[in-house]
Amino acid sequence: MSRIKIPPYDEFPFLSNNKISLRQILNSDINDVIEISFYDAIQATTLEQAIEMNSKINRDYDDGNSFHWGIVDNQSNKIVGTCGYYRGFDKAGGELGCVLLPQYRGQGFMTSAMLLAIDFGLKNIGLKRIWAITSQQNEKAIKLLEKINFKKIRLLDDNEAEFELVSKEIV
Repeated sequence: MSRIKIPPYDEFPFLSNNKISLRQILNSDINDVIEISFYDAIQATTLEQAIEMNSKINRDYDDGNSFHWGIVDNQSNKIVGTCGYYRGFDKAGGELGCVLLPQYRGQGFMTSAMLLAIDFGLKNIGLKRIWAITSQQNEKAIKLLEKINFKKIRLLDDNEAEFELVSKEIV
């Protein structure tokens, strides 16, 4: 069985396409993403909390447990959301999570970000399984996951559902 390439990498992975770039979130970015700053399902309510959460996220990356990217709109160079892998590396898998600032929803940013992250997960990390968890009421997230080839595999407690990437590349 081939080993996966967990973080940290020599350089933090920078991914991009014509619409967006995925890059590390810097403390100078935090003010723009306070409302979508989360750690362990707790949302930041102050700049200080968001900075501390970002520090914990960076430690998780340094410890080999996660990747967390800011989603940057290439036209405006603003961070419009976040996405990344937050657990599962110990089993050659990754839970893919994402959140987008409300004013940027429905414009294709998250589709682009998720596709870049999936490609990186399969080709660079070497993940054998990619999954996502969302609320059963989050119709837009469910629609996005299904659009990018995820299939609902089970219902979870707390009214959530687990989706798994269905891909010929994952063996």
